[in-house]
Amino acid sequence: MTTLDRIQTAAKAAQLLPSTAENLAAFLAARLPPWAQASIDELVGQQAWGELNDRFYRYLEFGTGGMRGRTIGVTPATAETGTLSPTGSPEHAAVGSNMLNDFTLIRAVVGLFRYTKKFLATEGDRARPRLVIAHDVRHFSRHFCELAASTWTRLGGDAYIFDGPRPTPQLSFSVRWLKAHTGVVITASHNPPHDNGFKAYFTDGAQVIPPHDKGIVAEVNAVPLGELAGFLETDLTGVTTLGRKADDAYLAVATKAAIDTGVFRAAKLKVVFTNIHGTGAVHSLPLLLHAGCEVSAVPEQLNFDARFPTVKSPNPENAEALARAVALADRTGADVVLATDPDADRMGVAVRNRAGKMELLTGNQIGALLADYRLAKFKELGWIPRDGGPHVAIVNTYVTSQLQDAIGRGHGVKVIKTLTGFKWIAAKIRGYEEKLRAAMGADFDYDGTEFTERVKLLQQHSTFYAFGCEESYGYLPNDFVRDKDGNSACLMFAEVCAWVKGRGLTVPEYLDEVFLRYGFYLEGVINLYYEGASGNAKIKRILETYRANPPKAFGAVTVTQFQDFGREKILDADGERIPAQDLYVVSLANGYSFAARGSGTEPKMKFYLFANEKVAAATELPAVKARVKAALDGLSKLIEADAKARAEG
Repeated sequence: MTTLDRIQTAAKAAQLLPSTAENLAAFLAARLPPWAQASIDELVGQQAWGELNDRFYRYLEFGTGGMRGRTIGVTPATAETGTLSPTGSPEHAAVGSNMLNDFTLIRAVVGLFRYTKKFLATEGDRARPRLVIAHDVRHFSRHFCELAASTWTRLGGDAYIFDGPRPTPQLSFSVRWLKAHTGVVITASHNPPHDNGFKAYFTDGAQVIPPHDKGIVAEVNAVPLGELAGFLETDLTGVTTLGRKADDAYLAVATKAAIDTGVFRAAKLKVVFTNIHGTGAVHSLPLLLHAGCEVSAVPEQLNFDARFPTVKSPNPENAEALARAVALADRTGADVVLATDPDADRMGVAVRNRAGKMELLTGNQIGALLADYRLAKFKELGWIPRDGGPHVAIVNTYVTSQLQDAIGRGHGVKVIKTLTGFKWIAAKIRGYEEKLRAAMGADFDYDGTEFTERVKLLQQHSTFYAFGCEESYGYLPNDFVRDKDGNSACLMFAEVCAWVKGRGLTVPEYLDEVFLRYGFYLEGVINLYYEGASGNAKIKRILETYRANPPKAFGAVTVTQFQDFGREKILDADGERIPAQDLYVVSLANGYSFAARGSGTEPKMKFYLFANEKVAAATELPAVKARVKAALDGLSKLIEADAKARAEG
């Protein structure tokens, strides 16, 4: 019996999903390399039907963060494992239509090239499509980078790659700096070591949004597997390698994240930094040192390592990932710990409180402090009016703390809410840029205009983007970069810490000042992980039942409003319509609320909980904090139980 016969027999016995059997047959019909054929033969021979379903039940899709998936199987085949590299990388990325490997990567590059070429034709541009690629430190990242560049040039385009691992924000900047047509980052951000990803960017340096994302997906899906064999061998002839000049250009704009550099000189801020084995040290360290901080890097986490061997997860929002940095901070008496994730687009912190202990802040708290400080500093420096104004905006997402909304209103500026994913924040920035370009005329050089002058012009003719962030530890200080920037975030937050230290306060005390002005706000997150094909079905059931049968109450607290972003017409503060998405915002009778959505980059269902209460006096703040936390914890249990019941049907 052949491998295909066994696959068809397993499908008839319902051991393989119909889509799995179809995709396996398509792979077997393509001209696979011997190792890939042997891997499928081995897994079929082992009757590893669950593994094959997870690998082949679908093709990787573009979500809010692009395309992301496993590169190493749960049950690896001997032929794909081969000889491990010194850092533990298998010889080949695992075969599968739902895996990130040579086949799915080439398919994505071919689709991206064809879409870009068609787009340029509609614009009357006959230039060769130009692509910039960056990669992080993960398994196969350099290989995927070079394979993507090779594929692009074979198709007739120009490709640029860096001479080593570089962060996502540098890629975003470099697309604009090189006037490229598109960009790609090979990264899975802070996912587990077995994952990798492919994030696509367009001409403005931001991740693709409709209609480009759907157009790219259509082109990718139209690429037959039979075409891929001609691209499997890497040829870097004609590929341009970027080095020091590109780094200096990015550092020059990242430095502008600091507003008042004088606060660093007075504070003598002591910082512990960790890149958790990722790309952050390439730029965050020089930025902090140049600003005048005394910086100690965590030595055992400084080197690139795809295994992330010192942490359970390379996620700077997790206490465990920052444990070594906190220990170093205690030994050195540092004021703050700053940490970036593998591709340095996210940043987490720990700060020293009045008792001398280090405590972690949430992404929402970090964003709130940055927003309040920066708006106040812009006013102090005369960049924006003392009372704010309708042409100044902070931008965040519907799943970000409502404290930031209160801060924006308190400063008299617009608060723009977007869908989850920094690409939507970047889309607002692009709209503000385009409006200014239209007002200034065809000869106006937006990127070449000095930043403070651009700030004035945006307020006169468009809207000045003052700050943007999302709850998942992503922050962007200005419009030079069009994605969240962990390097700039390190510099921004260090400035806040230096300013606070100069006032004789601690960062938690500054946060309490914010609570006293705007009320106490607390957030919670529920992550329900559902892996593989069966897990995808559970996430779908939760989303579908929320729409068909919205919750009416949680315990004694009734639901007062249910917003369905997939069906309702919802406008932002600029009067622009929010694109349809399976996002639900549920408001409750006690003033609390929560948002529900499926993750676009990980196999999980997410719930974001929001609570707040006014604070009449500083003496009441501890009691308010305890009361709100208890209420939110109780609500979280009820929401989670309801979701799990919906998942099982």
